[in-house]
Amino acid sequence: MKSLAELEAIKNKMKNQVGMRKDDDAHATRIVVGMATCGIAAGARPVMTAMVEEVAKRNLAHVTVAQTGCIGMCKLEPIVEVMAPGKEKVTYVKMDAEKALKVISEHIVNGRVVTEYTIGATEE
Repeated sequence: MKSLAELEAIKNKMKNQVGMRKDDDAHATRIVVGMATCGIAAGARPVMTAMVEEVAKRNLAHVTVAQTGCIGMCKLEPIVEVMAPGKEKVTYVKMDAEKALKVISEHIVNGRVVTEYTIGATEE
């Protein structure tokens, strides 16, 4: 970067990309993996990797996988939240890579919540 004009061009380019992402996200299913220290210590990294790879492998358009900080229920980590447009958020707890793949195939692809992995199932 050699000038303020170049910096301004980069800023405008990124601003447009962020704006496009926000528009696309309105119709996207978001998968969020808790990746704070507690989540990572409980095994969130392989969960995140499995989900990202499976979404890419299946070429699932309008599905984003992102990480977040602490979700606030450390004893239930790793935690994955699925937010689909027009539907209630589903919180999966005590996840591992194998469970993550099942969530992708059943919930994301086929629209069936994997209830035995949800927070409601563990609280019973």
